Amino acid sequence: MNGEDGDSDLLAILLTSNMIEIDQGKLGNKKSIKLTTEEVIEECKLFYQAEQETTVDLLVWTMVLLSKNQKWQTLAREEILAVFDNNRPDFDRLNQLKTVTMILHEVMRLYPPASALTRFIHRKTKLGGLVLPGGVEIFVPIMEIHHDPDLWGEDSKDFKPQRFSKGISKAAKVQGTFLPFGGGPRISIGQNFALVKAKIALAMILKRFSFQLSPSYVHAPLLTSLIVQPQHDAHLILQKLF
Repeated sequence: MNGEDGDSDLLAILLTSNMIEIDQGKLGNKKSIKLTTEEVIEECKLFYQAEQETTVDLLVWTMVLLSKNQKWQTLAREEILAVFDNNRPDFDRLNQLKTVTMILHEVMRLYPPASALTRFIHRKTKLGGLVLPGGVEIFVPIMEIHHDPDLWGEDSKDFKPQRFSKGISKAAKVQGTFLPFGGGPRISIGQNFALVKAKIALAMILKRFSFQLSPSYVHAPLLTSLIVQPQHDAHLILQKLF
């Protein structure tokens, strides 16, 4: 692979960008900003981890919470069957899955893909009544924000997908406090792709299986790096529907 035009995967895009930078540098049009081989590898690893692991974790926590809340599992299955019938889930009809979307949003509120993030301020910034000088790094505790009863109500630790029945903007008492993928211009570029994958995977599972928690399951969320995962794995019992 040498980054020819027409390649659309991440590695090809990085290599193509590198070759353009090298060519521009040779022509003297500008200073070449070239990624090293190690930097290309690290970028690929970052995208893989950010997309693959977070989507898997989202599905795991969704199945755990739907096992504990069978009513919502039934509602999600009924919606999926009504939308897709016996056909394979397709992209064009995913936006009709209102209940599934509410469920995924509530799962991400309780167990966000990243439990926290940091932001670096380059110049003097005013936030409400607080003035921050340039060069300050801000820590945003997403997990704590998502569980704050002042923002989400006294039932903030409970699984209640109906919070999102009127959309994200009206789910909390204060707008902008739902941050599973960050927010603003630096919001994760993979958020839409991750939700599409999760909806398709969940639709395929719910159409064919019902599931419940195994007696051996122990609910013990564990923060590993910035990701929240079941400390003792997710032990589920699946039953084929047909």
